[in-house]
Amino acid sequence: MDDKEHALLLASIAQDFYLSKLPVSDITKKYDLSRYLITKYLDEALARGIVDINIHTDYARSARLEKQLSQIFPIKHLYILREPASPSKRQGILASFAAHQIQALISQSHIVGLTWGEAVFAVLDAFSRQEVDNLTFTQFLGENMKYNSSSGSMRMVQKAASSYDVAYTTIPGPLYIINDQVRSGLYQEPSMTEAFQTAGKMDLLLSGLGTIESINSIPAWRSSKQAIFPGVDLTQVAGMAFGRPYDINGQFLVDQEHDKTFSLPLEQILRVPHRMAVVQRRSKASAVLGALRGGFFTDMILTEAIAIKLQKLL
Repeated sequence: MDDKEHALLLASIAQDFYLSKLPVSDITKKYDLSRYLITKYLDEALARGIVDINIHTDYARSARLEKQLSQIFPIKHLYILREPASPSKRQGILASFAAHQIQALISQSHIVGLTWGEAVFAVLDAFSRQEVDNLTFTQFLGENMKYNSSSGSMRMVQKAASSYDVAYTTIPGPLYIINDQVRSGLYQEPSMTEAFQTAGKMDLLLSGLGTIESINSIPAWRSSKQAIFPGVDLTQVAGMAFGRPYDINGQFLVDQEHDKTFSLPLEQILRVPHRMAVVQRRSKASAVLGALRGGFFTDMILTEAIAIKLQKLL
């Protein structure tokens, strides 16, 4: 069979399957081919462009950018959403898409950790009500002290749990504790141990990315940056993940000995099987670059504008 005849065969099989809706069992009889070959030929028809599938949703992804960046960085799943015709719809579209992705992962999880921030809050706000057995939401690091904000840390676990009507655990302590003895003692307090024990079993976490400006936005942290991050050159901070600063090359700038973060240990966080980040602001492109280079996340959702700026930083 020459290539022209083979292409006609691929087209005929594709028409029977996609347009005529014939089951594979009927197609195997019609062409006297095995199920394996029918499936193989359907895949080939897609690969050769004989079949073109268009998926119509409120959001569109940039397959080209996803492929290019996934070949550069050590990440399992990278989702890049095209810019909507109306920029005002960007946050809603990103949140809706991210909510769909994270809820699909939650359906396969038992303990889900959450951080804070506008992006995470928007995703939780887009959650649909669902029922999942044996599910708990938990904090895995202290509170960010934004008590006058709807995107404060404790509210995240409460908000997420309300969508599933399940339990949640909190860490009623600040994100940073400078006094090493106080921080060490708090880990042993009964009000803290349950949450940290629960967080140690996380199989999924959802996080945003911060910058040094997120530290400056909280008066208690802004005035104590040098004590919170001893020995760190703050001009080298590209972003903040899990409460810790890191540089553009994906290296955390605080070692374990000098880490003042009231949190599950960083190495334990980075062992969580599914770690999802959602980033919506173009100004965080450098933070995204460092996080991708460092392999902090297994999954990341970005806007096309961030991805384009990211390419310019390479």
